Amino acid sequence: MSERGGEGDLAAGPVCPIPISDYPTVQLAHGGGGRLSQMLVERMFVPAFRNPWLEALHDGAVLEVAEGRLAFSTDSFVIRPRFFPGGNIGSLAVHGTVNDVAMCGARPLVISVGLILEEGLPMEELWRIVDSLRSAAEEAGVSVATGDTKVVDRGKGDGIYINTSGLGVVPAGVDLSPRRVRPGDKVLVSGEIGVHGIAIMAVREGLEFDTELESDSAALHGMTAPLVARLGDRLRVLRDPTRGGVSSALNEIAALAGVGFRLDERSLPVGDAVRGACEILGLDPLYVANEGKCLAFVAPEAADEALELLRSHPLGREAVVLGEATQEHPGRVVLRSRIGGERVVDMLSGEQLPRIC
Repeated sequence: MSERGGEGDLAAGPVCPIPISDYPTVQLAHGGGGRLSQMLVERMFVPAFRNPWLEALHDGAVLEVAEGRLAFSTDSFVIRPRFFPGGNIGSLAVHGTVNDVAMCGARPLVISVGLILEEGLPMEELWRIVDSLRSAAEEAGVSVATGDTKVVDRGKGDGIYINTSGLGVVPAGVDLSPRRVRPGDKVLVSGEIGVHGIAIMAVREGLEFDTELESDSAALHGMTAPLVARLGDRLRVLRDPTRGGVSSALNEIAALAGVGFRLDERSLPVGDAVRGACEILGLDPLYVANEGKCLAFVAPEAADEALELLRSHPLGREAVVLGEATQEHPGRVVLRSRIGGERVVDMLSGEQLPRIC
């Protein structure tokens, strides 16, 4: 099913299994625990995410896992518009949680989904989001093991909020931590930065480009798994630079590791469309959110191998070395400009742009 188009393009895709003639929009009773709640679960959610854990319709999922360590993450998603070029809030919720688990070096297994629905949300729109969520989970190889639905009064929400949690298995011997980053380590980024944030802003502001700019939202564990398997302790940590962009991710790790980072503006992978939009909107690409890129911090002797591994995956073909850790200016990120000057790339102090994830 195509994910393209604006919020009004709801005609394409599978037919909603709820009887629209009776309930064209979400009602408060859909969250009341009675017949309408049961209908929503049994006719929409269970068929969409069918698996043994969910079909038990228990208060939670009982999972069997191999002995070892589990990675666990949770996140909430609020975004406007809910549908954007390259995805929607449903696929975004899956990708965001799967990626958080993957950044721990884990293989994602299952997720939970909590839906906060606003009374009056069109049922067809809810179905389109659920179907996108199902498709993204299937492509990522994870199951929706459990979930919950609540409905709030009209005007008390923003259509739909989604909370997802994820579990994954960490292979033996893998220990990724920001505190393992050392001076001399290289910082790699898997591709062009700022794409997701600018794709969302382009829809909001009515910006047009020579080619359509789509969100980079994607599940990253297929790309990061070879790094985890091949690099061993030469892989220090992985991070997906979502809210706050590359700048916030680097500043957080610099503070935890007690190192500085030195970047070169000429190495920043910023596409023409993103660069042009940032100039129009007065934004810095380093602070713009990404949803399908990852930062890999590796020992200097592993940089070439890590770059080759990233570039061998479709999502990492444009991977580059972004910079390196240094013992100078610990806790700070410094960017060398194209003309030879330097500036501190500080942590974002407020909202650079409206929330996009």
